Amino acid sequence: MAEKFEEIAVVVDQSSLGNGIYDLTLKTDKIAKAARAGQFVSVYSNDKSKLLPRPISLCGINRADDTIRLVYRVTGEGTGTEEFSKLVRGDKVRILGPLGNGFTVQPGKKAFLIGGGIGVPPMLQLAKDINAGIVQTSGEEKNSGQAGAVCDMNIVMGYRDENTFLLDEFKEQAASFVATEDGSVGTKGNVIDAIKENALEADVIYACGPMPMLRALKAYAAEHDMDCFISMEERMACGIGACLACVCKTKDKDAHSNVNNKRICKEGPVFDAKEVEL
Repeated sequence: MAEKFEEIAVVVDQSSLGNGIYDLTLKTDKIAKAARAGQFVSVYSNDKSKLLPRPISLCGINRADDTIRLVYRVTGEGTGTEEFSKLVRGDKVRILGPLGNGFTVQPGKKAFLIGGGIGVPPMLQLAKDINAGIVQTSGEEKNSGQAGAVCDMNIVMGYRDENTFLLDEFKEQAASFVATEDGSVGTKGNVIDAIKENALEADVIYACGPMPMLRALKAYAAEHDMDCFISMEERMACGIGACLACVCKTKDKDAHSNVNNKRICKEGPVFDAKEVEL
């Protein structure tokens, strides 16, 4: 397991992306340099009645500036995420990370990068890493050893409506396609509808989003003989393995507990879709 750090991070900037979604940049000491695409941090509330932190996936990692970027949705009144949405430049917040296992890219295999809803943000850093020639092996970042991108990719994003947050940034990385539930932008329907409408093809899927989307992508990958790696971060609760709310059933038994369960926040959030029951 890669090393994790507990730090007091400083808010560099925060802005609203609309519809209760916020874009937060934090200055860290060691976390940014250690972080990998697909991992997350646990953010602690200053409200002492909230004992457990909130896990938030990494949207961006700037290792040169020691900053991380968190794009998250406020989940309701009185929640930790509502508290975080009020943070301003110079404020301090306790965080723990980097946590979990990130994505490992398969060099040379044409990829779909797919995000849905609040599962969109973590795919942005993955796209940047692919273009920078970065892969991950056993939790360590490594350069692929080749010039340019690790692989070709198409980006497919699913949104509820016309609030297609981060889409312009994805377009800077690769050809990007959109599905919206109401048909206001791109294909009306879901990400698989967008893949079919645009006649897209790939060898491997990397995805993060709501469970129905991941379930459909697992079936699509099996039907088309594709590898499929999914981040199940939506299911996480405390993010530190304390609450056991994010346990998922797996194909193989856990070596420690001898049961067919794994904690998404510890053994995930990224899994080979073949290994987990959705």
